[in-house]
Amino acid sequence: MNRFYLPQMRQKGFTLIEMLMVIAIIAILASVLLSVLAQAREKGRTAQCLSNLRQWGVAFRMYADDYQDYLPRRGQGVQTLNEVDRPTDWFNALPIYFGLSSFQMMVSNNTMPVAHSQSLFICPTAKSAGTNDNRNWIFYLPYGMNMNLCPWNLQVQTKYSQVVQPACVVAMADTLGPFASTFPSPNIYSPVPRHAGKVNLLFLTGNAQSFAGWYVGCNVGDPHRADVHWLTGTLSDASVTNYEQ
Repeated sequence: MNRFYLPQMRQKGFTLIEMLMVIAIIAILASVLLSVLAQAREKGRTAQCLSNLRQWGVAFRMYADDYQDYLPRRGQGVQTLNEVDRPTDWFNALPIYFGLSSFQMMVSNNTMPVAHSQSLFICPTAKSAGTNDNRNWIFYLPYGMNMNLCPWNLQVQTKYSQVVQPACVVAMADTLGPFASTFPSPNIYSPVPRHAGKVNLLFLTGNAQSFAGWYVGCNVGDPHRADVHWLTGTLSDASVTNYEQ
């Protein structure tokens, strides 16, 4: 009786090269996925930051309506913030319109907002600038008011109606943190393009938009764009060179 034998099928495993290729492909896919997730997360933070700024814009308008068209003061200029007891500075005058305490009261109660906290004072992407005793970095405000809008060197507060082209005039912007106001400059009080190279700006009419940092002069100086004005058309413009240095 003839017997027929079928050859045994040899089981074949992955070779070392094949395993390395699979691992490399998985690593590439993982890096792509992480990059996509990071971009999506930053888009969400950017959107939240713009929402914060729009609410500050509403407060600017409400303050002007309540105070005979006057705007709040910008706070200190090129100096880091250390004077927080003036009621007309924006960080004290505007929070009431959100039902919040003034920044002065937060300081007194030791309840100041910090980086990554849920607060209209805080950009979600902003990182703490840290405390530097040599520079006297005490307080943290990662939004700053236009340094040239309603400054303290003017005896009378600027009126909303005095500002030329308010739809193009910057009211607030992303900043480093230790300053209450900002202006395009090589100095560290310049606006900060922390949203993937873009900076969020609030205009005086309440509109908030993202712009490339280079377009608005971050860390350089005011490029005098047609749609982004740091000049106001008021008496404050005479001192603007003090901020650009």
